[in-house]
Amino acid sequence: MDKYKLTCLTALLLAGAPAPKAEEPADTARAEELREVVVTAARPRVEVIPVQTLSGKELESLNSNSVADALRYFAGVQVKDYGGVGGIKTVNVRSMGTNHTGVVYDGVQLGNAQNGQIDLGQFSLDNIEAISLHNGQKSQILQPARDFGSAGTIYMRTRTPRFDNGESYHARAAVRFGSFDLLNPSALVELKLSERVNASLSAEWITSTGKYKFRYRRVNPAGELAYDTTAVRQNGDINSTRIELNVNGSLTGGEWHFKAYNYNSERGVPGAIVNNVWRRGERIWDNNSFAQANFTKTIGNFTTLNSAKYAFYRTHYVNNDDKQVKVDNLYRQREFYFSTANEYVLTDWWRVSASYDFAWNTLSADMYDFAKPDRITNLIAAATAIDLGRLKIQASALGTFVHDHLRGQESPKDKHVFTPAVYASFAPLRSTTDLTVRAFCKRSFRMPTFNDLYYADMGNSKLNPERVTQYNAGVVFDRTRRGFVQNARVSVDAYYNKVKDKIVAYPKGQQFRWTMLNLGVVDIRGIDAAAQMTVNPTGSLYVTLRAQYTYQRAIDVTNPADNYYRDQIPYIPRHSGAAVANVSWRRWNLNYSFIYVGERYNQQENIRYNYTQPWYTSDVSVSRDFTFGRVNFRALAEINNLLNQDYDVIINYPMPKRNFRISLTVEI
Repeated sequence: MDKYKLTCLTALLLAGAPAPKAEEPADTARAEELREVVVTAARPRVEVIPVQTLSGKELESLNSNSVADALRYFAGVQVKDYGGVGGIKTVNVRSMGTNHTGVVYDGVQLGNAQNGQIDLGQFSLDNIEAISLHNGQKSQILQPARDFGSAGTIYMRTRTPRFDNGESYHARAAVRFGSFDLLNPSALVELKLSERVNASLSAEWITSTGKYKFRYRRVNPAGELAYDTTAVRQNGDINSTRIELNVNGSLTGGEWHFKAYNYNSERGVPGAIVNNVWRRGERIWDNNSFAQANFTKTIGNFTTLNSAKYAFYRTHYVNNDDKQVKVDNLYRQREFYFSTANEYVLTDWWRVSASYDFAWNTLSADMYDFAKPDRITNLIAAATAIDLGRLKIQASALGTFVHDHLRGQESPKDKHVFTPAVYASFAPLRSTTDLTVRAFCKRSFRMPTFNDLYYADMGNSKLNPERVTQYNAGVVFDRTRRGFVQNARVSVDAYYNKVKDKIVAYPKGQQFRWTMLNLGVVDIRGIDAAAQMTVNPTGSLYVTLRAQYTYQRAIDVTNPADNYYRDQIPYIPRHSGAAVANVSWRRWNLNYSFIYVGERYNQQENIRYNYTQPWYTSDVSVSRDFTFGRVNFRALAEINNLLNQDYDVIINYPMPKRNFRISLTVEI
């Protein structure tokens, strides 16, 4: 596999990969990048489809507590954050909606048929080795059929045990303290069970009151000051545990993995602040568990990948607000999933694959006359990949067959959808492959969720399925060299997405409830630009830079008679970006990160009353590594929202002002 370092400097954007430590051997830059390269794979696969990756030391240095926090540094991503340690966090890629973004955890996609949204705030970075975002789909044809269906996919990979000669175990313990009475201890144990089998057990506890000061200031349409006060956010507490078991094994020509996962939490839901009225009566108890296994085996030119999963999600929602209808509901969601993917190498330059997935989802609740839907989904995919050196082409076709059944009610008609995709990349210079151009076209489809269709208080059974057509064209230049500038990379992608019958969800006074509607047709045009660079001014000093910029015009073009015709859709900024600067000197590490989100509108009409002002944050962290014998220590101090800015990601859900975290990690 052609593993290589990413390099290049652009006049617009500067960025970088994590800096190596001074104590490493001379080729430290390459050593630090190995884990990231494993995610993006060999050069041919990386360049066919746009991908962004964070891994290893770079993830550690970011001021991020969850996967959702880390994704803010990717181009084309909007994170919906309702504030606090335990607040719900979802992502939207290229304005196509949360439900068009697949989330894959160690090779198997996470599901939520109830509302289609994965709360990425539930996934800690404590045991995550790499995160990558693929627009379109992953640059390989051996994958489950479900992975071909998403408009964009987030891949999370947990830490894999690696043992040197004579080692049989690793252990790590960490504790984090911080603002809002945060206490976050965690532990990890890795065991070498045999030469071919290893296991790891990870556990984590988070508790926080979630109380933070905020400023509530609102101006009426006439420009007069309506409210201006400072208060303390209430009912944002969390008490959660995460336990995760991983067992990994290797075979002759293959490997297998097993994962068991449980997340258990009680959270307060700080409601929206509307007209100077504080809502604080909502609480949610989550108990999410799943077990999954996958198996890969190669025999000659044939490779098979098989996966299975069972998940059970239990959600208890209570609303005791005196000014709202009392609610006490219990939801139970089950999923059984099986996948088989098979690839055959026809020649050195041509591969083909076929995949089949089966998924069964059911939802029940203790509500009177609840629909209790069941959904059976069959997916069949075929794909091919051609590698002619400078020219690489991939194509796939996915058939989706959905059957819903309602107990005691008339079931809707079955859905049958065909979605093709074509990808290509080309290196125009014969002398080098540092410069490549790439393009793809893809159609994707997603059914409305159970909540979209059947939930009594918000469901809309008349919702149409949502269809997306994506077009992307981009250029990548990356080069590796020794010397002052060790590696650098720049990429620019322009895209056009057309969404038909787009489903939009936003809070309806309560965070757990939503208003659902079809916008009709949405026209999305944008540019993602990213760059990264590593420089080595002296032997022990490394400076790394990374930056990204996103431009998006996402407008409603459904009906010229609408007041919001050709207006930007809610919560999508025209301009956004992020930058990270990291300085590593011997055992010291200094990191600065900046995030900017431009002006937005919180409703369909782009009028002054619906205007939401831009916001930006600056975060700083410093760490120091220590070693005493065989025990390694790491002390880290972080300051988030350094400039103490007042801002809302979602209107009427104020975010924390300046806050801090201190952590100590011990590893054997």
